[in-house]
Amino acid sequence: MRRSRLTGLVTSLLLAVGLGLTGAASAQASSTAASGGYVALGDSYSSGVGAGSYISSSGDCDRSTKAYPYLWNAAHSPSSFAFNACSGATTDDVLAGQLGSLSSSTSLVSLTIGGNDAGFADVMTTCVLQSDSSCLSRINTARAYVANTLPGKLDTVYNAISAKAPSARVVVIGYPRFYLLGQSCLGLSETKRSAINDAADYINATIKARVTAHNFVFGDVRTTFSGHEICSSNSWLHSVNWLDIGESYHPTAAGHSGGYLPVFTNAA
Repeated sequence: MRRSRLTGLVTSLLLAVGLGLTGAASAQASSTAASGGYVALGDSYSSGVGAGSYISSSGDCDRSTKAYPYLWNAAHSPSSFAFNACSGATTDDVLAGQLGSLSSSTSLVSLTIGGNDAGFADVMTTCVLQSDSSCLSRINTARAYVANTLPGKLDTVYNAISAKAPSARVVVIGYPRFYLLGQSCLGLSETKRSAINDAADYINATIKARVTAHNFVFGDVRTTFSGHEICSSNSWLHSVNWLDIGESYHPTAAGHSGGYLPVFTNAA
């Protein structure tokens, strides 16, 4: 999610990718993917906002050498690699500016998208700065968008990917839950934290349903982030960072290497 969009306070919620292959099947899938080109699409959860080590030429897209697509590429050496994910991206942004690298020779595509469409930067701004009731009301508005509008937006993106890269394995990765509940933790109330986690589950379920309908693979990072949410003793997510608001509520470098990368590797 673009830092300029998050300046009011903070980023996106949600979502997650997880139906992993294992063992020999996983190794065979990775080998097949590496034999062709790999294209990484999506928003800040794919570009690596929060992980540091940003590639200067990526500008406001804030692509990180510690983001899971960059790490996977370094480990598997596909025949080509296009790192097109960009902070702040919506489904419309993916359609308008990220699909040019896709072709019939593309064998693997990764994607995180949907949080910016649902307005979760504004959700987090509201929940951090306003009352429990205002937070819950804003979350309900986002949930209505996810229920009524986001599925069609996702279908349009997924159809475009299939049309441009018909032979590619497409792995759609979601978002982690943000908070470990039931802990003594400064910041948001337990009511807000619980509602935010529920919203993450809701958007993940929505994304997974559309992914399944398109015969893509869904990777669920809620499993790998379990025990590493905000309020845990070893969080892989930034809480509010007043010195760099754009990194708030994004995975750290450890979140990419320990949370996102294993899920993507198993699914690729």
